[in-house]
Amino acid sequence: MKLHGYFRSSASYRVRIALNLKGLDADHLSHHLRKGEQRDPAFLAINPQGLVPALQDDGGAVLTQSLAIIEWLEEIRPQPALLPWDPLRRARVRAFALVLACDTHPVQNLKVLARLRELGLPEEQVTGWAAWANREGLAACEALIAGEPGPFCFGEAPTIADLCLVPQLFNARRFGVDVAAYPRLLRAEAAALAMKAFADAAPDKQADAE
Repeated sequence: MKLHGYFRSSASYRVRIALNLKGLDADHLSHHLRKGEQRDPAFLAINPQGLVPALQDDGGAVLTQSLAIIEWLEEIRPQPALLPWDPLRRARVRAFALVLACDTHPVQNLKVLARLRELGLPEEQVTGWAAWANREGLAACEALIAGEPGPFCFGEAPTIADLCLVPQLFNARRFGVDVAAYPRLLRAEAAALAMKAFADAAPDKQADAE
């Protein structure tokens, strides 16, 4: 397999964790987002959306969108499971993940922030926007798992929820968010980062890290 990504991309980070947890090897191909390499014709032929990650399987089939990729990995390599078997808890795990992957991360990603700069917003307001988006999403997630004993987001083993949480907390810190306001999320993050699969996927462990 080949994973097209970028070391600081939250979505790529999620998939790296999933590959590690599943014990699956992939060649990691970097596309420097700040240099616009994701818009090169060669990459657009792989993913017309011009976003990372994109995963090519051994037969050359291309998958895009991090959660779709992770659920595909879950189907081809069911163990260790990243979704609970109980349908209600499975829905809750997915809902938590979607708060971050669909309602938080997209409105503070590089593409959106670049557009805000193009519209003339000063850098302080651009960074403030990103911090606001992170605080909104993380506060909701803190409430969603307030009653979960943990130590992970939903129990004693990591799920897709944790795969989304860890990269989002990394982003939040980059934008100056005081994550101490989310103790339950930090507890889940600590449990996750104690695992080699999460630690090895961290941005500073990637070959393309700046």
